[in-house]
Amino acid sequence: MKAYVFPGQGAQFEGMGKDLYESDQRVKELFDRANELLGFRITDVMFEGGAEELKQTKITQPAIFLHSIAKTTMVGEAFQPQAVAGHSLGEFTALVAAGAISFEDGLKLVQQRAQAMQRACEAVPGTMAAIIGLEDEIVEDICRSIDEIVVPANYNSPGQLVVSGTLQGVEQVVAKAKAAGARKAVMLPVGGAFHSPLMVPAKEELEHFIQSITFQAPSCPIYQNVTARPETNPERIQTNLIDQLTGAVRWTQTVQQMLNDGVSEFVEVGGTGKVLRGLIMRVNRRVPTSSL
Repeated sequence: MKAYVFPGQGAQFEGMGKDLYESDQRVKELFDRANELLGFRITDVMFEGGAEELKQTKITQPAIFLHSIAKTTMVGEAFQPQAVAGHSLGEFTALVAAGAISFEDGLKLVQQRAQAMQRACEAVPGTMAAIIGLEDEIVEDICRSIDEIVVPANYNSPGQLVVSGTLQGVEQVVAKAKAAGARKAVMLPVGGAFHSPLMVPAKEELEHFIQSITFQAPSCPIYQNVTARPETNPERIQTNLIDQLTGAVRWTQTVQQMLNDGVSEFVEVGGTGKVLRGLIMRVNRRVPTSSL
């Protein structure tokens, strides 16, 4: 069984999508439509912008979403996933790819998400840190031992967990993780405490927008971040998507569940095509991975 997986923030690169735009009329129409829907020419930044411009959340999220959808558009009817999943932002792309929501709704939703997250970051400062070389349970215990808001945010692969919360809380986790023998414990250059309780304002803001969108049953199961389980029920998909902003990205558990359910090949769609493949190989080195 072949699964398609979609990357999230961090998969951007300079010039992304320009070659696709120039070589495929369907992609050109898709990107032109995106410019219209977003109200600005995101293609100008994607094709010609520098790394710093692409790092802006309001650009990064719709750009990565667009790049992944463009790839599936080029494949056309040959794109027949048997399962899909996406890492954080990538879950929104997966929903469009599987037909659970329309491209137009997906793009608007991603734009709203980026703006809501940016406002939440400005209202309540926070940060994140990567902890490498400790078991998940140890990092979870460290988070619980600290009298600050700090939680596991991204279970990326075995021995690689990202924590999120207040600056003081995350700094304390880094110090305790190093004392516990972590191979690496470093603060990340991010704008806020994503996938933590500090994103509650963004969740409340986005919830109304998500509830206004029509969700259909997807063409195949979508493995969602907050449950790491396959979902096909539109109402549950909608609820899980709302919870995603403050819930953890359970990517390790998602890949493990997909393997248990019979997935025998993973194809990464969008970005550099290497981010999720690397994480998947850390879960199971024998499973074939490729990029679209």
